[in-house]
Amino acid sequence: MGVAIRTAGGDDRELVVRLLDEAFQDDPVSSWVFPGAEYRRVTHHRLMAAFTDATLADGRVDLVEDGSACALWMSVPAGDPGHSEADGGDDEFVALRHAVDPDNERVEMIGRLTAGIHPQGRAHEYLWMIGVAPGRQGEGLGTALIGSVLDRCDREGRAAYLEASSERSVRLYRRLGFELTGEPLRLPGGPLMYPMWREPRTAGAQA
Repeated sequence: MGVAIRTAGGDDRELVVRLLDEAFQDDPVSSWVFPGAEYRRVTHHRLMAAFTDATLADGRVDLVEDGSACALWMSVPAGDPGHSEADGGDDEFVALRHAVDPDNERVEMIGRLTAGIHPQGRAHEYLWMIGVAPGRQGEGLGTALIGSVLDRCDREGRAAYLEASSERSVRLYRRLGFELTGEPLRLPGGPLMYPMWREPRTAGAQA
């Protein structure tokens, strides 16, 4: 049976935030940004809300129809100018920290570090986050969400990029055609993140 997927809108915001919050509570990177289970339980959702708002504004959120999984995608142009200043003169990473958890420098750091390894100079689809409800993991929902975009990438000759947050997810993404690119990013005193790139599976792909 196929998985019904639709594009989320503003009315789905709270559902997406809650889904991402639950899905990433035990993620190694989230655990590094918000150390301590109780601290993470009461704070983590604010970062997921910021990511959701940014994607709803400038990207696309794909949502499984029953609300059990979602994927946040951004289309990155070849001439992407990089990161800009937010209102008030702060750059976007400082603004993110102020909005999410002002005294937690890791909120700002995770943005800077991942931006620093992000490929430039070639248009691609960026899988920012994908979350599956804890009780629904292992059903192929994540693969279905990613696959729907990768099929389009193949048709259009477009590459895709992501950062995997565990060796387990690296193995999953390899099965979907992603390969490690560059050195893993080691978060200071924390886990590794693995940048992965996928060339389109089409004879007409352009550099």
